Amino acid sequence: MELCARKDVPVEQTWDLSLIFAEEKLMWEELDRMKGVVKQFAETYAGKLNAAETIVRCLDEMEIIQEKLARIWSYSGLALEADYTDNALRERDEKVSDEITRLYSDMAFVDSEILLAPDAELEAAVKIAKGCRIYLQDLIAKKAHMLSPETEKVLTSLSRSLEVPYTVYNTMKLADISFDPFTVDGKEYPLGYSLFEDNYELEADTKVRRAAFRAFYDTLQKYKNTTAAAYNACVTQEKTMSELRKFNNVFDSLLFEQKVTREMYDRQIDVITERLAPHMRRYAKLLQKKYKLDKMTFADLKIAVDPEYDPKVTIEESHQYVREGLAILGKDYVDMVDRAYRERWIDFARNVGKSTGGFCADVFRQNSYILLNWNDRMADVFTIAHELGHAGQSMYGDAAQSYYDCDPSMYLVEAPSTMNELLLANHLTHTKEDKRFRRWVLSNMISNTYYHNFVTHLREAWYQREVYRIIDGGGSVNADVLSDLFRKNLELFWGDAVEIPEGAELTWMRQPHYYMGLYPYTYSAGLTVATQAMLRIEKEGESAVQDWKNFLCAGATQDPVGLAKIAGFDITTDGPLNATIDYIGSVIGEICKLTEEIDGITLD
Repeated sequence: MELCARKDVPVEQTWDLSLIFAEEKLMWEELDRMKGVVKQFAETYAGKLNAAETIVRCLDEMEIIQEKLARIWSYSGLALEADYTDNALRERDEKVSDEITRLYSDMAFVDSEILLAPDAELEAAVKIAKGCRIYLQDLIAKKAHMLSPETEKVLTSLSRSLEVPYTVYNTMKLADISFDPFTVDGKEYPLGYSLFEDNYELEADTKVRRAAFRAFYDTLQKYKNTTAAAYNACVTQEKTMSELRKFNNVFDSLLFEQKVTREMYDRQIDVITERLAPHMRRYAKLLQKKYKLDKMTFADLKIAVDPEYDPKVTIEESHQYVREGLAILGKDYVDMVDRAYRERWIDFARNVGKSTGGFCADVFRQNSYILLNWNDRMADVFTIAHELGHAGQSMYGDAAQSYYDCDPSMYLVEAPSTMNELLLANHLTHTKEDKRFRRWVLSNMISNTYYHNFVTHLREAWYQREVYRIIDGGGSVNADVLSDLFRKNLELFWGDAVEIPEGAELTWMRQPHYYMGLYPYTYSAGLTVATQAMLRIEKEGESAVQDWKNFLCAGATQDPVGLAKIAGFDITTDGPLNATIDYIGSVIGEICKLTEEIDGITLD
């Protein structure tokens, strides 16, 4: 379990960035070429964006430039994500980022100057635009919140500095924090971020699991003030920007880009907090009885219902699980899964300095890159399916839409990923009739898919909302304030069913999503749509599959309400959310019933 250095990782467990550029030299050559392209672009269009045809031509050319710059940024940034301890990679990424920031600064005049054009020309531009039409419409919608061209250029030039809070957080987390090993019954165990999150939290041995929890949070405690300072700087900056851009509050500012109403945002948090909590408390009590625990604590919530039935899974076996689970989406989808394994889109390795968790990064109309830390568990298979959901959305969205329009609103960005988890689980339930196997699959669905998206990220969303309320009121946050908020958050959801031990309140330190605006709540929003779509596919078959593919193809051409309608649902009401919570409750109910039949364990 000891983490190795990146240089010692088997190459077949790493992603192949040469698919972007065959060698580093080609990246630098492309960057130098783009400097000349941007210089020519600025000379051609600066001060001349007052006619419809010129505006559209300018945006079409800028689209190509942005696509090229994104490829360069991906090549450099992804390498660093795999090893934050490599100073050479860090220096290279800093240089690349600085250069690209300057190029974006040189193009910052575009949006501001377009909005200075006569309204008649803007209307004409929208009519003749193709790939840039949505971008142009969104830009016009931002008009009331745009600053002067000079100020917009300054802000673009400062974008790297404005990202410092996240950079500090990531550097502290992935390069500076050092975890000492812990000992249980005379045996020493190594500890690290990925070891804790991907292994010890799932550990069936209660003594090891709880000792790892204590050692992990005792170490986090030493870094809480630095982490809080970075986060306070981030949210204070977001509040300042909302005021500069004349939004009523920071929530309106952050939801504006998502094209989501405050009602839709609050609904996810409030309804789930109230209606899901009783179901999850019941699940927690089942785990307590199954493991014969003296008490159920926050450290015990991710254990499996049946640990002896949780098989180890190899990377090769994961390929078969995933391709069979997602086969219902068609041959083109399965071909993408095969390419991901064959062409090394996936970085499985566990090494020092690597980012924790998992993500998927798209290189437009080329391929995607998936990062995770492989631990031979079924949870890792669900993670791969999840991230391939993002890759699938990119595959369809990139092919059907322009670079501007390929990515949907953040509100639904997690729908394709969570859908794949559900399809995998649903497939597995149909492979055997054995009760124990069915319980194992259903409990994986609860402990992985729904716990992660409807509990972990939803609790983060509740906490994040409270932080922004403080900031909106002119306040600030520190480590003690954040810890008090998170403890209250956990106690509100779990009630007397789960004890929240000392240290658990520091869970706010573990999540990078807080530096990405109102992101955490969108996991539950996406999974709500995914759950209803999965149930539709199970009931209706191919017609529902085609609607789902149309949803994936639509990219950003509709707002979240319009995209959900393509998939077959009305998210202007709480109907889909309540139906999803009811479904979760029914799954937990079936797990409890199966446990009574298999083990004779009943809940009072």
